[in-house]
Amino acid sequence: MRSAKPTIYDVAAAAGVSKSLVSLVLRGAPRVSDASRRAVEKAILDLGYRPSRAATSLASRRTNAVGLLIDDYTNLWFVDLARGLNDVLGPEGYRLSVVDVATASTTEDPVDGLLSSGLDGIVVAMDVPDALLGPAAPPLVIAGTRERHSTAVDSVANDDRRGARLAVGHLLSLGHTRIAHLPAGGGAGAARADSAASVIAEAGLPWFAAAPSATATEEGGYRAALDVLRRMPEVTAVFAANDTMALGALGAARELGYDVPRRLSVVGYDNSTLATARLVDLTTVDDASVEVGREAGRLLVARILGSTDEAVHRTLEPHLVVRGSTAPPGASLSRRRGGGGPL
Repeated sequence: MRSAKPTIYDVAAAAGVSKSLVSLVLRGAPRVSDASRRAVEKAILDLGYRPSRAATSLASRRTNAVGLLIDDYTNLWFVDLARGLNDVLGPEGYRLSVVDVATASTTEDPVDGLLSSGLDGIVVAMDVPDALLGPAAPPLVIAGTRERHSTAVDSVANDDRRGARLAVGHLLSLGHTRIAHLPAGGGAGAARADSAASVIAEAGLPWFAAAPSATATEEGGYRAALDVLRRMPEVTAVFAANDTMALGALGAARELGYDVPRRLSVVGYDNSTLATARLVDLTTVDDASVEVGREAGRLLVARILGSTDEAVHRTLEPHLVVRGSTAPPGASLSRRRGGGGPL
């Protein structure tokens, strides 16, 4: 005899379906097959399961809650993205919940948790999990350039390829001919690396690149920079996949005794709060991350309200912000360019 009240997990196990599908049945969602619905209803009856009042009310009203799915809470880009989302979602009455798959509890799949929590919509700032493209998914918007995505889902990103061209073009204009790239994985990282390599090839120069970092973190940038600078001491400039990796590159330069920017120029990407710090003073690409968040919020609200039909794909233009971490090779301190604005 069962000693505890049956849970939604018990119902899912008895019916041979996922917990998110049980939630769909409880909400009266139309996107459930007759066979699956009958199996869930039978399991509910057999187990004597009584759903909570909150669960049964989901069919009749919105939760005014939106999820943001990320994969690396240490990446400062997500901070600006979330700020932009809140700028739009807050005034519309939506609460934003952030789920980081890299730190989520191992007792429950974070995506399954999102699907079963009755969210009105989700912004996906990572490669899109297959479960979010199925019938159980609420309205979605993809933020940022992704390797795995769906053209049937709304998306907004900055032009990563153009941004990389701006970064490398700036270093070329300063006279650098030995430029190294510190790449990162993912769709944005791949686009930036590929574009940077193309610009170098067009200039007829050798391509120097570290092995792709497993994580786009300060530690990843530090190790990648040490590797490339030790193997290729002729390098005079580094373009990192993001600002956090650029900070690691600055640490590696200091450890090797390289003056920045006289001996080594460093460029990042994202124009995060880190880049603006006076101690760092990092030349970087502003990828309009806050505006990406705002636009993602606008697209998601429109999708939730059913005011759009065809999928919308928007690309925002990046711009270069020149600060004190870049200079011509061997430049004197008096020739440093600091405090610069967008180009």
